[in-house]
Amino acid sequence: MPALLTGFPSVAPPLLLGTNKLGSICGTGSAVLRYARFVRIPWRVLLPAAGAAFLAALGGASLVSAVSPALFRPLVPVMLSVALLYVLWHRDLGAKHVPVALSRLRSGAAMAGIAAIGFYDGFFGPGTGSFLMLLFIRVYGFDFLHASAGARVINVATNAGALLYFGWHADIYWGLGLALGICNAAGSLVGTRIAFKHGSKFVRALFIVVGLALIVKTARDALA
Repeated sequence: MPALLTGFPSVAPPLLLGTNKLGSICGTGSAVLRYARFVRIPWRVLLPAAGAAFLAALGGASLVSAVSPALFRPLVPVMLSVALLYVLWHRDLGAKHVPVALSRLRSGAAMAGIAAIGFYDGFFGPGTGSFLMLLFIRVYGFDFLHASAGARVINVATNAGALLYFGWHADIYWGLGLALGICNAAGSLVGTRIAFKHGSKFVRALFIVVGLALIVKTARDALA
């Protein structure tokens, strides 16, 4: 999304967001299909969360016409830095897959957190996958590999919610969006194959590298 905002500065943000969501759902959807073949995905836990994320993303997308997503730019590198520092400080975080049974109160709080991230993804989006992965690791007890799979499931829902809104309002460049989708799908196939081959430790390392790259990129965009 930051790349689209930078490359097409004169285009209305809703049109770029809709185009981005079309490309993103191709990548996240193909990733979920790959993960489902090799990782046991807890659908009973994720589907209600995905429903909440879908509705929240729909709400977030509807706000774009009233509030510019550019207002979020200065906050994104700060939030990503906090998430990355937390992972670096807790070296064993996400090393083992030990799902925990959540109480009603904690489950409700987790659902609210996922909905908040879904709203953010519908409204803007950069770093959504990182935020979701950290939530699944910290709250649900997933390792990095399973957290990545869970994040992709929720990401499909948030992309679908936002895409529904933007598509309904004809805010999509279909040609560019489909081209982005092909690239996203190809990248997700390569990424999931590498993740399965090297396991959770590699996904953690990739999380750190991608997090650093996102922090640098979003910080530069915020200061531009």
